[in-house]
Amino acid sequence: MKVVVGISGGSGAIYAVSLLKALKTMNIETHLVISTMGEYVVDHECGIGIDELKKMATHFHDNKNFAAPIASGSFRVDSMVVVPCSMKTLAGIANGFSDGLLTRACDVMIKERKKLILVPRETPLSPIHLENMLKLSKIGVSIVPPTPGFYNHPQTLEDIVLNMTGRILDMMDIDNSLVHRWKGR
Repeated sequence: MKVVVGISGGSGAIYAVSLLKALKTMNIETHLVISTMGEYVVDHECGIGIDELKKMATHFHDNKNFAAPIASGSFRVDSMVVVPCSMKTLAGIANGFSDGLLTRACDVMIKERKKLILVPRETPLSPIHLENMLKLSKIGVSIVPPTPGFYNHPQTLEDIVLNMTGRILDMMDIDNSLVHRWKGR
């Protein structure tokens, strides 16, 4: 299995780090691409520099490298997730504006009808944000806001992050035990 992981400049880099760690533990091949602001936010929020982040992925692709394999539909991948997904990145994807490898890889996923998952991080949402999300959802892109559930009684921030990581893995059809599944009353 091959998964592209994109990181853009929205807050919530902790989810990207958690996802990369989980995919590595599962021996799933990852292709990482990060926007300039994504790199900044991971460092600012998690204290993780680009060199350490690169070690979490199988392959790293510079956001300026349009010759990277993930820029082409002939390169086979199973799914792509952008976590966190800034509203700028989401707007670029929704309108086919591929100004970097990250948005180009998303464009490829859409044109190849592959699984694309966006984890948008913004609040409150403006009508423009909502329209862009609806536009993408209508063509099959999964919009997965990192909204925690509390029915499983999380005790720590890590509990919340791991449950969300599991939900993202679920969206990629990757079996995991990170989600506390609802079993009824």
